[in-house]
Amino acid sequence: MKRVAKILEAMRRDSQGIRFSDLCAVCDAHFGAPRQNRSSHRVYQMPWPGDPRVNIQEDRGFAKAYQVKQVLKAIDKLGGEHET
Repeated sequence: MKRVAKILEAMRRDSQGIRFSDLCAVCDAHFGAPRQNRSSHRVYQMPWPGDPRVNIQEDRGFAKAYQVKQVLKAIDKLGGEHET
């Protein structure tokens, strides 16, 4: 999963300018299949209590910067960089 690692590295450098398809690839690799992806949103289930989901959406082909940051935070909370 070299591609996912490169995308993740780019996300950590700058949260803006990340393609939505790339963010989806990172989320799929770390969180599994989305719980919902029929609308403009993709929702991923998280294993912890509270607000156990990551919700991302496309903005003209790109990911929203604040959602990229949320994904990075969730990956860190899961215990680091690992692909499933």
